[in-house]
Order: sequence, then C-alpha cells, then structure tokens
Amino acid sequence: MENPTLKKGSFLSITLLILSGELIFLLPYVLARVFRPTFLEVFNLSNLQLGSLFSVYGTVALLSYVYGGAISDKFQPKNLIATSLFFTALGGLVLAIYPSYFILQLLYGYWGFTTVFLFWGAMIKAARVWGGAKNQGQAFSFLDGGRGLVAASMGSLGVLIFSFFLTKDIELTSLIQRKNAFRYVILFCSFIVFLNGLLVILLMKSNEKNERKNTSSTLSDVKAVLKLRSVWLIMIIIISAYVGYKVTDIYSLYASEVMLYDHIEAANIGSLQLYLRPLVCLIIAFLAGKKNYIYYIIIGFITMLLGAIIFAFGIVQLNMNFVFSFSLIVVATGTYAIRALYFSIMQEGRIPLAITGTAVGVISVIGYTPDIFASPIIGYLLDRYPGIIGHQYVFMILVLFSILGLLASIKFRNLTSMDSKKS
Repeated sequence: MENPTLKKGSFLSITLLILSGELIFLLPYVLARVFRPTFLEVFNLSNLQLGSLFSVYGTVALLSYVYGGAISDKFQPKNLIATSLFFTALGGLVLAIYPSYFILQLLYGYWGFTTVFLFWGAMIKAARVWGGAKNQGQAFSFLDGGRGLVAASMGSLGVLIFSFFLTKDIELTSLIQRKNAFRYVILFCSFIVFLNGLLVILLMKSNEKNERKNTSSTLSDVKAVLKLRSVWLIMIIIISAYVGYKVTDIYSLYASEVMLYDHIEAANIGSLQLYLRPLVCLIIAFLAGKKNYIYYIIIGFITMLLGAIIFAFGIVQLNMNFVFSFSLIVVATGTYAIRALYFSIMQEGRIPLAITGTAVGVISVIGYTPDIFASPIIGYLLDRYPGIIGHQYVFMILVLFSILGLLASIKFRNLTSMDSKKS
C-alpha cells in the first residue's frame, strides 16, 4: 500500500524545484564550467587555483550537509530554498567586481554554506515527496533533467550575452574588454537567482506533511541512517559518479587546449554538452519502471567507463572533431544517467521518508567529497602536464572511479534483491 505521505505533487512544485535546483549552482559552478578558459583568464587563475576554490567550497559544504539535512526534516522546504537563493545571489555581486584570490576563497566558502546548509536536503526531500512511493525514478530523472536543461539554457544565454558585449572578434579584444563583457554575464546570473527566490516564496506551496511531528534528536537519526548498509553503498555510488560530473568541468578546456577551439567555440562546447543532461534524464524517466533503478545505474557506469577509456588512451586528438564529440557524448551520457537516479534508489534501499533529509546529509558528506579533492587534483594535473597528457591522466582517474562505482552498484543490486526475497 502506498504511503499516504508519498502522493505525487503538482507540476508547479517540481518546476520551481527544478529551477531552484540548478540556478543556485549557477554562480559557483556553471559559469566556471561553461566559460572555463575565459574564467581562468579574467580572474587570473591557474587550473590549480580554480580547483582550490572548489575545494574551499567543498570543505564548507561537507560541514553543512549533515546538519543542513537534519534541518530539512524539521522545516518547510520553500522557506529554506528561498533563503538559500537570496544569499547565493548576493555573492554574485562580489564576484562581479573581480576580487582578489583571497576574497574569492572566502566567497566560495560562503557559497559552500548558502547552497548546501539550508538548500540541499530540502531539495532532495521535496523531490522524494513529490514523486510519491511509486514514481521515484521519474521524480529524480525529471529533477536532474530539468536542472540540466536550466543549466544548458543559462549557459547558452550566458554565451550570447558575453558575445553581445564584445564589439569585435574575441581574438582581437583586450583583457579589459573581455572582463567587462563577462561582468554582464555574472550580474545577469545573480539577478536570475534572486528572482527565482522570489518566485519560490510567492508560488511554492507549503507541505505540512513534510514536517517532522516527532522530537527525535539529530544524533539518533544519524545513528539510524548509519546502520543501513544501503546508505554506505549509495555513498560509494555517488562519490564515483560525482567524479565523472567534476570531469565535465574540463570539457570546454579540452576543446580549447587539445582541439584548439577559440574561447567562444570552447564555451559553446561547454554549454552544448549540458543539453545532453536533460535529454538523457528524459529518456531515463520514460524507460525506468517503478522499481529496480539500480540496473540503469549499472548501465550508466559501464557507459561512463567506456568513454573514459577512449580519452584516457589519448585517442581524441587535434582535427578529430567527430571522435571528440562522440567520446564526449559517451562519457556525459553515462554520467548524467547515473546522476538522474542515484537518489531515487533510496526507496529501494528502504530508507524511511521521515529521515530522508538526515540520510541525504550523511550520504552527501562522503558522496560529494570530490568537491574537496577532485578539482585540485584535476587542476594540478592539467597545470603540471599541459596539453593532452594532463587530460589523459584526469580520465585515467575517471576510469578507476567508474570501476569502483560499477562494483558498488552490483553489490547494491544484490543486497536489495536479497531483502526483497526475505520480505
């Protein structure tokens, strides 16, 4: 029988959730992903320094996941989400003045708090409530696919704004001109994030059923979560998949450094590959049945592994544009397929709805540690080994994590199969 607290929610709710779920990461992540060569230039950063900024973000986020998740079990998601959007948008005003590297470190630490503490657990729990007991795969596929569409659209719009404010060919512009044009992109993104916060306050409905009615302590909830074997396997699945997602940060840089695309062309690659995310998630939403989402995650890891191997062996080189596009599609397809579903298997893992936020927080502490270690390692390798060699090393790391994630997924499938037979 379906849990009465898990009835499918409204289209408006999931739409606002989708918009919020990606726009909040627009300033700290999407801009640097789409405009990586330009971002490095206008802020005078090396790849390692940019990776270190993401590491600062990840460290603060890591400290925010558990207690932020517990808060989402006790308060209304709409209030938490809107507050996070407002504070995140304010950080964009600081980014727009091109601050020093030290201030950038403080800013990314600030964003690590605003985008996670009040937001992350609330978003995941709201998505789980929206999906109902029988539509978890669809709920999370639509959530991540919609987020991908928002990211891709904003990336394309950002490229358009950047190009509009450049009065001549980018190769003929000065650094000052490029900085001025990019400032408009930053300010536009800040405005959109703030506007989304207003829409959440005005239009997202409160859900009284989503608030905790008991007085169990955060510590007891954490202990209950840690006793579940499925939680530990989901941690490994997410950390492996998230390394793949971090590698998407360098697609535009690969286009620039290896394929020798100019900054606009490279930014377009960074933006266009984001459209694969909603496409893949939409396909997953229609293919995935009411259960056994873990099988699609296994297929996703196999796909990501095959694509990573192509890049790791240095097959993709200059003037091989078709091979580059095809290989990028393979890696991204596997990555986005896994992202679409890895929280949907909480239902298969028999994690109680009442402690969803706490579970998300505990899982995220380990699952999103690539925010701390992946970006600095990637940055170091790209700076230490310029050109295709550095990129090969990065994709070799992805090969290893793809194998790890595949093994954890198979173990999770076996575990849930055994539990189903027992019940």
